[in-house]
Amino acid sequence: MQINKVAVIGAGTMGAGIAGQAANAGCEVLLLDLPSDSLDVNAFAQKGLERISNPADLGILSPELKARITVGNIRDDFDKLVDCDWIAEAILERLDLKKNLYKKLDAVCKESAIISSNTSTIPIKLLVEDMPLAFRKRFAITHFFNPVRFMPLLELVAGEDTDPVIMSHLHQFCDERLGKGVVPCLDTPGFLGNRVGCYAIQAALHTANAMGLSPQEADAIFGRPMGIPKTGVFGLYDLIGIDLMSDVASSLVSILPEGDAFHDVGEKLSLMENMIAKGQRGRKTGAGFYRMDKGAKQVINLKTGEYDPVEVLNIPIAIKAEKDGILHVLDDDSVYGEYAWRVMSNVLSYAASLVPEVGDNPVAVDDAMKMGYNWIKGPFELIDEIGADYLIERLESEQREVPKYLKEAAGSTFYSVENGLKARTYGGGWRDIERPKGTLRFNDRRKTLTPMAQNSEASFYDIENVALVEFHSKANALGAESMQILDSAIEAVAQNKMDGLIVHNDAQHFSCGVNLNAVRAFFESNDWSGLDRFLDHFQQTVHKMAIADFPVVVAPVGLSLGGGFEVVLHGKHVICHANSNMGLVESGVGVIPGGGGCKETLYRWIEKKDGDVEAGAWEAFMSLGFGKTASSPILARDLAMLRANDRYVNNRDRLLSESVYAVKDGSEQVPFTRNPIAMAGKPMFEKMVTWAKDMHEKGKLYAHDVVVSTEIARIVTGGEIEKGTLWTEQDLFDAERRAFLTLIKTPETQARIRTLLDNGKAIRN
Repeated sequence: MQINKVAVIGAGTMGAGIAGQAANAGCEVLLLDLPSDSLDVNAFAQKGLERISNPADLGILSPELKARITVGNIRDDFDKLVDCDWIAEAILERLDLKKNLYKKLDAVCKESAIISSNTSTIPIKLLVEDMPLAFRKRFAITHFFNPVRFMPLLELVAGEDTDPVIMSHLHQFCDERLGKGVVPCLDTPGFLGNRVGCYAIQAALHTANAMGLSPQEADAIFGRPMGIPKTGVFGLYDLIGIDLMSDVASSLVSILPEGDAFHDVGEKLSLMENMIAKGQRGRKTGAGFYRMDKGAKQVINLKTGEYDPVEVLNIPIAIKAEKDGILHVLDDDSVYGEYAWRVMSNVLSYAASLVPEVGDNPVAVDDAMKMGYNWIKGPFELIDEIGADYLIERLESEQREVPKYLKEAAGSTFYSVENGLKARTYGGGWRDIERPKGTLRFNDRRKTLTPMAQNSEASFYDIENVALVEFHSKANALGAESMQILDSAIEAVAQNKMDGLIVHNDAQHFSCGVNLNAVRAFFESNDWSGLDRFLDHFQQTVHKMAIADFPVVVAPVGLSLGGGFEVVLHGKHVICHANSNMGLVESGVGVIPGGGGCKETLYRWIEKKDGDVEAGAWEAFMSLGFGKTASSPILARDLAMLRANDRYVNNRDRLLSESVYAVKDGSEQVPFTRNPIAMAGKPMFEKMVTWAKDMHEKGKLYAHDVVVSTEIARIVTGGEIEKGTLWTEQDLFDAERRAFLTLIKTPETQARIRTLLDNGKAIRN
């Protein structure tokens, strides 16, 4: 059974997102909504298409994929559903509307068509209770998470009568083509992600209010220190929308049985009612729990409802917990430690109480929280980190109920690595953790491996005779230790005759660049020779990757920026995730890419311009000067950031297995050939400098941007050398280091770096 033509009914946020992801998967898509009374009868569906086509937040991988989506309305275009292979319903959460729609679908759709609902609250048995058996056999729930393109989780729910063959085909399509982490769920209220995730958000919200903590304080604790995104709880409320998040909580309250702990935290804060009424609904309205006022960030006072300036908080236990684990904050006797314990103990207990109602082991719950809410570890993985005995003893000391499944883990864990990775089942026993064929998560494999070499910034492992390098510093920022591990892995592959090298990690982002704190330490101590040595070692290490006589695959996910992208640029073969965002952004902080990024950008643009050095130099100048980024591999190829042999996969869980296969196979490897360039020289250099000065006079560049642009121009043209002078790859490396050191010595660049590190935003000067 092939799914090639998809229809989505309902062009709201979720429906449009599903349509966009189906287009990303190569499908022909029909997006339908209600007919409009305006001149454009398809205005509602068209608005959904425009939403996912917004360059600021593309729901499709590139603008041209918009052509795969046809808009229409359910009055005039319903008959077009007749040849669709999958129809995804994403209309309002009203049972009567959905039932009426299914009756119409049953009359029109072909017998082989799969039909699903994106509902998150209505049980499948209620959705199809009035439908004939033939319809029920091909019906399922496909619950996506917003934004659909970027959130990996898809909760897949079968009804009592759903054909297992249909479920298998739908699972395979959503996994392999839509790129989703498919979590099969039982037909229970809220399924998994929202059941646990919304409880965690509501518990953190109500506890902060009860304890008198500010939103800023609560987010500082219930965020990165807990392995949760930095938005925390109040920031997440703003991101989702205070009104929308409140509606989700209210929906769960309405469907969960009496006695469920969610009822204790499900209500809105009284302040939130007033905020919603005033239009303070989060980021979409410009004000929520946080807002920007005249360029300054403010936070709401939960007692008065007025906004106060955001303060720079110094909470040492939060910093320590983020680095060394959440026990450091749970054990702290401060008000912050108490807050962390009260929230996390409730969340972990609630998750344990749901087993076996939602399933007989912890894997699906943990996967749902990691893929649907971006937690680094799921609830049961967190229990293993702090210790089941620790949690049980503290709960019992407070005379609180200990869930049966948690008691079963006393003296043990929920996961075991003996004889392979296994999970504890309810009632006793262990079960192998099985992933779909072709998927390989490094986070799974790492638990069973011992590093071949390791330091605070990176490690490398032997996976099937392939050296895998993983960066694991904060934001995976790269420093001297990162390069030491990468260098060591390259040498190990060569000496031990391993099959090849992979650079990859399972974090949210591959690498956000070189560690600017380390750069700051260099310039504040005037250690220019030390900085030059660091840059030189960085250049030579990534150069070894590019010229290695064995396969080298770089497999990035999320952000690959600055120095992180310079590592990507030197991979002999890049296999990236479809949602990879990459680029060289150093100009924004007053420096230039100093790890081979300028060199590679110049070579690649010359190649893209069919050997025209002047045209290539100009494109490189513009790309580096504006710090251009690409939000998808398709756009990256247009910007000369990826080579012809580089490719992408939609499902990040398949990235590592594809990379291992590519190393073993070796056929996609393309060695770097970097012959000397007849540089554009002085005429083009002067043209670029004149352009930068002119843009400054027009108010489009700041004064220091001209200085940075001049150094970029000096690299990509050779500066004041004669046109046609030959420069080697090493000449370009040397030019990068000279330019970097020139800029880093300026007060303006130092000010940009300091303000970025201290205030979160670089000054423009």
